[in-house]
Amino acid sequence: MTDSDTQLRSVYIWVCEGTWRASVDAALSLAPADARFTLLHVTSPDVPDAAHGAYAGLFGRGHRAADDPGTRLEKMAATSASDLLKAAAARLGRRCERLEVQGRPERAEVAASADADLLVVARDGDRTRLGPKSLGKITRFVVDHAACPVLLVWPEPAPDVATIPPPPHHPPPPPHHPSPPDR
Repeated sequence: MTDSDTQLRSVYIWVCEGTWRASVDAALSLAPADARFTLLHVTSPDVPDAAHGAYAGLFGRGHRAADDPGTRLEKMAATSASDLLKAAAARLGRRCERLEVQGRPERAEVAASADADLLVVARDGDRTRLGPKSLGKITRFVVDHAACPVLLVWPEPAPDVATIPPPPHHPPPPPHHPSPPDR
């Protein structure tokens, strides 16, 4: 294998509100200079779908689609995703692809990054202590199911090692009783 065979060629950066800066910064500092970057944002349809359903349930199907709050929420989500990807691209400061995907975030993220050489993800759970709760359920799914290596970063300085949760309590084993004598 040559050095070019072992170098990262495709780095996907998961762009999420609140944590994307750390992911971009980690990719910049750790990926090789010739890496191809893809900024990936996933928009869940859950909120607009709920608004569509509530609107239809309250007012029936005969009302104008322009009045449907779900349509407005879809437009707001698309604008927000575009703005977030634009800000991430500016911070990256390199040529990159911007990929906006809609769907269940955990599954869409895994599917979209399937051919990546590296996926950069920031922790999104309890960031006040070390341990498994520092990952939210969506990020945990992505880390567990991604088809490529995953770089997991802290969005701010990591907590002190003293914050590691204690080991689980295990009750002592039952006392050993000798087997009864043969008769």
